[in-house]
Amino acid sequence: MIRVCSIFSQLVQLFSRVEFEAAVRKHKAERHARGFTCWGQFVAMLFCQLGRAHSLREICQGLAASEGKLKHLGVPTAPSRSTLAYANQHRPWQLYQTVFLELLNRCQALAQSGRRKFRFKNKLLSLDATVIDLCATLYDWAKFRRTKGAIKLHLLLDHDGYLPRFAVITDGKTHELNVARKLRWEAGTILVFDRGYVDYQWFLELTRQGVYWVTRLKENADYMVVERRPVPSGGKVLADDVICFYRLSGEGREYFFRRVEIWDAEQQRRLVFLSNHLEFGPTTLAAIYKERWQVELFFKALKQLCKIKTFVGTSANAVKVQVWTALIAMLLLRFLQLRARFGWALSNLLALLRQQLFVHRDLWAWLDDPFQPPPPSPEEQLQLALA
Repeated sequence: MIRVCSIFSQLVQLFSRVEFEAAVRKHKAERHARGFTCWGQFVAMLFCQLGRAHSLREICQGLAASEGKLKHLGVPTAPSRSTLAYANQHRPWQLYQTVFLELLNRCQALAQSGRRKFRFKNKLLSLDATVIDLCATLYDWAKFRRTKGAIKLHLLLDHDGYLPRFAVITDGKTHELNVARKLRWEAGTILVFDRGYVDYQWFLELTRQGVYWVTRLKENADYMVVERRPVPSGGKVLADDVICFYRLSGEGREYFFRRVEIWDAEQQRRLVFLSNHLEFGPTTLAAIYKERWQVELFFKALKQLCKIKTFVGTSANAVKVQVWTALIAMLLLRFLQLRARFGWALSNLLALLRQQLFVHRDLWAWLDDPFQPPPPSPEEQLQLALA
């Protein structure tokens, strides 16, 4: 029988130590380290997410309780609370962003080999942001409201495998458009977002870059209908028009957009979509916007499965370290989900994985058949043979 290390150790081995140490040197993260390495900090914070530890005490004592197995993780001993707190406060959070991007490259290779939901070959991305509430007294740097603090997580979701492709953490007062205007995409990309990103000048910038977008049209939008396209009678498509906005016509050049009106029979309401793609069918544009709900589901899973509602540090750096570790954990779960032959749900995968973290069992065999009992150990085989 082949001996294996713990499942947590096998998860940690998915991260290249060579690439990790290169990232440490790049960000000079161990400039003032005294015995406690960045790798030890990373293992501790990943245990915080996968093991659902609620405090520094639970992280350190949870690792110390399995101290005999920590050598498999590349960590000699469990850190003390003060050591881990100091590392989270002072070591740059950009290190975790780099680790996230390296893992993302591996996940994208798996996701691209899967089946696509839409027939078009364009890259489909969803852009959205979510607010994470914080106590204004403890987190005075996280400006949001007078009596309330918050940070805002801006996320770009790739619909090939539903992977988080890009993330930015700002204070709660930062508007979504301030982040969106700084991003650049490849020509031909289809970007979907909600009405919080409606800005006509930004729409023009995207169109000039060759980026297609789909969003909802605001009710008070001031526009002129240029062309009314025929729609089948009795269907859910109520209107398919080509429009232009009066506000943009003063530049001496007209920009045309698509206005599609759909009847939602399930919720008994009209939905009006806006896009700069003039060729897709109206139902295709509606289906593209419906896919935007996947980014909302990702935010829901992130907040329910990972530890980002309460934090083990109060500084801005410590909060960002924990949020980026949560994103790494979500990406790791998605990687396991793509690799497994068993039909895992993310919540079920994490719940069972949490129970098996320090069990010595082959990870990939367990992922493919989680309810099959493990093979007997050499000692058990010897006892059976003697019996």
